[in-house]
Amino acid sequence: MISIFTKNSSMISNSSKYALIGVLYLAVNSSEEQKILAKDLSKSTGVPRAYLSKLMQELTRHQIISSTRGPNGGFFLTDENREIRLIDIINIIDGDYRLNSCILSLHKCDSENPCPLHDLMGDTKRKFVERLKDTKVQDLVSNIKEGKSFLTI
Repeated sequence: MISIFTKNSSMISNSSKYALIGVLYLAVNSSEEQKILAKDLSKSTGVPRAYLSKLMQELTRHQIISSTRGPNGGFFLTDENREIRLIDIINIIDGDYRLNSCILSLHKCDSENPCPLHDLMGDTKRKFVERLKDTKVQDLVSNIKEGKSFLTI
């Protein structure tokens, strides 16, 4: 039997969700003087440590977040890191495929060959992607600091 479905149906993966949680937590709680260890980041966010460590290392490799090793080491965000757009984090972790894939996970769905939900989701999905492109990490910090939004899972 040939499968018509892709492996993942969510617009962003759990990995991207966890990466966003980690980056936003760092944006609120870290600085070059106040680094956060992976174990403390995991404990504070509820994201499994090994999983979160791999994600943070990948984001460090792409200069989305910063880190230092040693006794005073850990992860942190610089002012430059805080200017990163949310779409960049998701694209590093998921690639751009997930945001552009069919909501029903049908392989052949596109504007020329739409699935039953394509037109229904098209505008919503497009607006979501635009917001991800327009929103910087720093844009979300004040709501978190003011308690208008939260990060624990």
